[in-house]
Amino acid sequence: MDRTILLPLGVLAAFALSFAQQSSEPLVIQTTSLPKAYLKQHYEARLLAHGGIPPLNWEVTEGTVPAGILLGRDGILSGAPTQTGEFQFTVTATDSGRPAAQRNQQLVLTVVAPLMAQWGRYPKVTGQRLEGSIMVSNQTEQDFDLTVIMMAVNETGRATAIGYQRFPLKKGDTGTEIPFGENLPRGSYELNVDAVAEVAATNSIYRTRLVPKERFQILQGP
Repeated sequence: MDRTILLPLGVLAAFALSFAQQSSEPLVIQTTSLPKAYLKQHYEARLLAHGGIPPLNWEVTEGTVPAGILLGRDGILSGAPTQTGEFQFTVTATDSGRPAAQRNQQLVLTVVAPLMAQWGRYPKVTGQRLEGSIMVSNQTEQDFDLTVIMMAVNETGRATAIGYQRFPLKKGDTGTEIPFGENLPRGSYELNVDAVAEVAATNSIYRTRLVPKERFQILQGP
C-alpha cells in the first residue's frame, strides 16, 4: 500500500530554499571598472554579479559617488553628475540567502567635462590691443564641430568680436590653442569667450564659457 506524506507549505518552502542555497554558485561581483561620465550629462551603468541567491541588494558602503549620481538597490548607477574628478567608492552586493552572502568591490568613477576651455595666454592689454589665447579639449569619443567666439563689451554695452574660429575638434584632443586679439577704441571692456561644440550624429550640444573677473582698460586711441 502506498503511503503519501503531506508536509506543510512552510516546510516545503524551507526545503526549497535550503536546496537552492546549497545548489547556488558563490556570489561574485563581475563589474570591476566603470565607463567615464560626462559633467551634467545623463549617465547609467548596471553593476553585474554572478551566483548567490537572487534578488541581490546593492549599496555604497564606503566612499562617495559624485553629486547627482545614485546607486539603486537593483545595481543601476545613474544620474547626471554635477562635479568633475575621480570618485572612489566601495559597493556591496547582498543576496537573499539565509544567512545572506555579501561581496564588496572597489570602483572608480571618473567624471570629465565633455568640452573643456581654459586660458592659454591670459588676456592682457598691449597699447590699443586686447589679446590672449584659450586652450580647448575634447574628452569624448566623438568629433566636435566647434565654434568659438570672443567678444569685448564696453561700458555702454557695445560688443566687438576680437576672435572667431570654427573647426573640427577631434575626439580625445587634449589641447588646441586658439589665439585672439584686436585693436579697440578707448574704453573699459568686459571679455566673454564662448565655445559651442556640436555632434550631429547624436544631436548633442556642449557649451562652455570663460569670463575674466576684471575689466580691461584701453587707454590709448580715439
